[in-house]
Amino acid sequence: MPDDAPAQSPWFRNLQMSGLTVTVLILIVGALVVLAPSLRVLVEQRQELAALEQRVAEQQALVDGLEIEIDRWQDPAFIEAQARDRLLYVYPGDISYLVIDDGQTIELDPTQPISDEIQETRVDWSQAVLLSAMTAALTDRPADELVAPATGEGGAP
Repeated sequence: MPDDAPAQSPWFRNLQMSGLTVTVLILIVGALVVLAPSLRVLVEQRQELAALEQRVAEQQALVDGLEIEIDRWQDPAFIEAQARDRLLYVYPGDISYLVIDDGQTIELDPTQPISDEIQETRVDWSQAVLLSAMTAALTDRPADELVAPATGEGGAP
């Protein structure tokens, strides 16, 4: 190693510390140790506050929606529409048709004449209901073995 080369020494050896500098550093470290738990509590409280503000905003949106619903129910036209749709109410003199879609389609025979006279059904429904009730009450067979009664011509089973 040549003599004119500067000596390699760590950078912290060149620092000169006075008593005041050491005291200030000890006070800063002490303040950090004392304030760290309080800062942690502060951060936790801020997070909790943000979560509560979010919940208040959601509840306020729900309240706003319910207020809109209340305003809607103050309108007589809306109440009339709900009564007609939900409760099937009609005004006196109105003709109401209730269509029940059970998924079955009825095919009309175009060769059969259309009649305006009352026709008698082929099944005696009262006897069929009575027979069904008696069969259900008195049988020991499981339900999947029970079948509808066969009807003959003229409504007799």
